[in-house]
Amino acid sequence: MTINRILIIGLGSIGKRHLRLARQLLPDSDIRVLRHQECVSVPEYADGCFSSLELAIAFGPQLAVIANPATCHMQVALPLVRAGVHLMIEKPLSASLDDLPQLLEIARSQSAVLATGYNLRFLPSMQHFRERLHEGLIGRVLSVRCEIGQYLPSWRPDADYRQGVSAQRELGGGALLELSHEIDYVRWIFGEIDWVTATLSRQSDLDIDVEDTAHLLFGFAPTAPNPGLIASVNLDFIRHDTTRLCTAIGENGSLRWNGLSGDVEYHEPGAKTWQVIFSYPHQRDDSYLAEWRHVLSCLNDGTAPLVSGEDGLSVMQVIMAARLASDKCCKVRMTEVSNPKKESA
Repeated sequence: MTINRILIIGLGSIGKRHLRLARQLLPDSDIRVLRHQECVSVPEYADGCFSSLELAIAFGPQLAVIANPATCHMQVALPLVRAGVHLMIEKPLSASLDDLPQLLEIARSQSAVLATGYNLRFLPSMQHFRERLHEGLIGRVLSVRCEIGQYLPSWRPDADYRQGVSAQRELGGGALLELSHEIDYVRWIFGEIDWVTATLSRQSDLDIDVEDTAHLLFGFAPTAPNPGLIASVNLDFIRHDTTRLCTAIGENGSLRWNGLSGDVEYHEPGAKTWQVIFSYPHQRDDSYLAEWRHVLSCLNDGTAPLVSGEDGLSVMQVIMAARLASDKCCKVRMTEVSNPKKESA
C-alpha cells in the first residue's frame, strides 16, 4: 500500500516529532496538519494545514497520527476510523474508557490498522530484556520492580511546565496517564494483570492539578508453577535524578533494564556486581522511527501492529483500576473495570 496522504493531528512537541519523522520517511507524500487553532501559516515539513475535522477528512488521508491531548483523542479518532482511515494514536489511547470499545469495533469492521503509541517496545534494549526473561535466563521470575521519575519542570526547560499537558487534568495529565509506558511494557513482558492496588497523590509544591506520584502494585494471574507474580511500579514527576529502570528478580539471579542508558544487566547468584550483557544506547528518535516503520509495514502486509488498539484499551483499564483502587483504598480486580456490568450483576 503506497501511503500518499498523511494527517498529523496536534502540533505540540510529540506532534511536531511525528510530522518531522513522517517527512523523513515519506518525502514525497502529501502530509497535512489538523490544529484546533486557526492556520495562519503552513508548519515546517507539512504541505498544508486544516482547522476543521471535516476538511481534514475530505482530504482523504490514508493514515492519521493522533497526537493532540488525550482528552480529545476520541473526538477525532471516531470520525476518522468511520471514514476508513488507519490510525496511530499517541499514548494513552484516551483519558477514559468512554468510546474505546466502539473505536476498536469500528476499526475491525473497517479493516483499519489501529496502533497505540507505546514506543518503548521498539527499543532494542527493551526487546532484549524481554527475550532473555522469556528464555529463562533468571529462571522463574519471583518479583518485579519498575520505576520512572523525572522532575516535571526539567522535561522541556524552554517551556512553562504549567502550560503543558502533563500538568493539567483537563488535558489528560498526571503521572498515571503520562507515564503509562511502564504499564504497557509490564503487561507485554509479564502477562495480563489480575488485580491492582494504588496510591495516587500530589506530594510536591508543583503548580499542577494532577497527581505527581503514583505507587502501583500489580498482581498477575497464577500460572503453574507460579503462584502469582507481583510487580511494583512507581511513577513520578518529582525526581531530580532522572530514572527509568525495571528489575526482574528470579530464582537464578536478577535482570535489570535501564531505559536511559540502553543497558541490560545481569546479576548472577553469588556475584558482587552487575554484568552488562547488552547495550544499545539510543537517540530520542530511534524508537519513534522504528514505530513508524513498523506501522507502515503493517499497512503494506496487513499484519497486526505490535502495540494494538486492544493493548491501548487494556492499559486504560489498568489505569481506571488504579484510580478506583486509590479512591477506595482497596484492591481492585481487573474484571471490575473490564466487565463491570457482569461484575455487578
